Amino acid sequence: MKSRQRLADLKVMTPDQLADELLKLKKEQFNLRFQRATGQLENTARVREIRRDIARVRTLHRQKLAEAKA
Repeated sequence: MKSRQRLADLKVMTPDQLADELLKLKKEQFNLRFQRATGQLENTARVREIRRDIARVRTLHRQKLAEAKA
């Protein structure tokens, strides 16, 4: 259910907003990797969620750019 809502929120974003969201997710992914390396990561499932969110954002961003080009 969360992923459907997340996807709906992402679909209404502009390409610029998606690029900003991607940057935010990349920073969070870096922080999670750093926490895992230092043994401070408590929610290990969050790493997987972030990785999938990054893929969703990249896919939608690519689709929107293709639509704008066509």
